[in-house]
Amino acid sequence: MRTATARRMPRWVWAISAVAVLVTITLGVCVGAVYITPANVWAALLGQFATGIPSISEAQETIIWQLRLPRVLLAFVVGSMLASAGCAYQGTFRNPLADPYLLGVSAGAGLGATLIIVNSSVTKNFYLPVAAFVGAMAAVSLTYFLGRSAISGRSSTALILAGVAVASVLTALQTLIQQQNTDVLREVYSWILGRLSTSGWSELLVIAPYILICSYVLLRYRRVLDVFSVGDEEAQTMGLPVSKARGAIIVAASLGTAAAVSVSGLIGFVGIIVPHILRLISGNSYRTLLPLSMIFGGVFLVLADILARTVLAPQEISIGVITALLGAPFFLFVLGSSKSGSIS
Repeated sequence: MRTATARRMPRWVWAISAVAVLVTITLGVCVGAVYITPANVWAALLGQFATGIPSISEAQETIIWQLRLPRVLLAFVVGSMLASAGCAYQGTFRNPLADPYLLGVSAGAGLGATLIIVNSSVTKNFYLPVAAFVGAMAAVSLTYFLGRSAISGRSSTALILAGVAVASVLTALQTLIQQQNTDVLREVYSWILGRLSTSGWSELLVIAPYILICSYVLLRYRRVLDVFSVGDEEAQTMGLPVSKARGAIIVAASLGTAAAVSVSGLIGFVGIIVPHILRLISGNSYRTLLPLSMIFGGVFLVLADILARTVLAPQEISIGVITALLGAPFFLFVLGSSKSGSIS
């Protein structure tokens, strides 16, 4: 079934997307305590692969390659995953308010990170992202177990309610642990509010395999998300294995989100803001909406990180605060629009 919103996007849209990515990443590397010109940024990048490129100072090259470029790329990858996961959830559940943290991912990751932070005998730089990832996936698994009727295609509401219940329990446990360890509250909240500080390329290399695999799965199923819009019964009559497809999409979106938050902390609203803005531009077809969400989710989070680094410079704001300030009003707008029926 082809509709006006399912048409192919013009090539110029993809060209603009590519330019937006290059400009945003360049800007992210330029801006900081020490401003580096775009010409010097590209001289440092191209100088690694070509001869005859003007050289820059060793200090600037170190800043670009060891500090800013890893951080900017991490922001892009995390934003891309969160936006595409939100887009996939909204298509799967036919719910415009669905978010990557719908299934308890954030609560599980937060509990896992808190357990490591309060334990002073472990190496936090290594174990914290591992614990956050394990906690997020454990929460998702528990949500699946409690709301398994949704996986069989009978009720998406069951899975949503299970996620809310699991998140509430895990958040309560996290709060209890924090009350028993008030000396680390600042460190815990710093992680919960989200941060993109890196120690080089290690964080990006750790999550890259998960993000690539999950993104590939979501892209494979982007046409299926269009079929979900007609309802489960109609999708089954069209020959779609609803429970299998829904399960694959949810697992991929949840696993990718868990990997992202394990190194970035809890960054909210990206999965709501980006897909809804793009719907106004590209329409409701997930064949174009999902890949565009991947691209502009990354662009959005890089820009948010630039704000976090510069608004109160030299002090840095948690990036989760920036996305919350932008996302909370937008969430209320989407909520009001969905009640009035203007958003499907």
